[in-house]
Amino acid sequence: MIRMFHVHKIYPNRIIALKDINIHIKKGEFVFLVGPTGAGKSTFLKLIYRGIVPTKGQVIVDGINVARLKPKYVPYLRRNIGIVFQDFKLLFNRTVYENVSFGLNAIGATNLEIRQQVKKVLNLVGLEHKKRTKPHLLSGGEQQKLCIARAIANEPMILLTDEPTGNLDPDTSWEIMQLLFHINMRGTTVIMASHDKLMVDKARKRIIRLEQGRIVEDIQKGKF
Repeated sequence: MIRMFHVHKIYPNRIIALKDINIHIKKGEFVFLVGPTGAGKSTFLKLIYRGIVPTKGQVIVDGINVARLKPKYVPYLRRNIGIVFQDFKLLFNRTVYENVSFGLNAIGATNLEIRQQVKKVLNLVGLEHKKRTKPHLLSGGEQQKLCIARAIANEPMILLTDEPTGNLDPDTSWEIMQLLFHINMRGTTVIMASHDKLMVDKARKRIIRLEQGRIVEDIQKGKF
């Protein structure tokens, strides 16, 4: 599903974000990406959805070398990748329903397909009853659920999440984790960057630990 071969990433200001990354993430896995601030977690995620390209090495997603992908084909790659951003990036002037339907409209889904899919994912995350609500009237946990609903509306193969429980209380954080586990059980590969030791230890999933841009640990059913 996702492979990286000798990947390096050096930003224009000469900051070395990743050094010689070699990794294989299989279809259907749930992986925690952990490490201190500045370890390279966000860079790792951006390489997968081609938010950036590696300075050196290869990033292969579902058989496609994303670094060599022509810009006009990048949107097609991203149709198979759902992204939950750390700062939500919600459309606060639109309703819950409109936030989820926005991406489906962009890829040319029919009105019927949009109605069916939005209802399906809002039910999955428990927000169908708030479909006409604006995001600023939702709690932090509900806003995060909305981000997840929007990210999975197109039923992507891969879901990338960057600190989805970072600003939530423990009970709400575990509720979000349960939702991500459920999505993973439906066949979606989930990669979650996290500082949340309690959640990571409780989940006992695969852990890839980054430090100063290098992978220093890769273990199954690991702890923080």
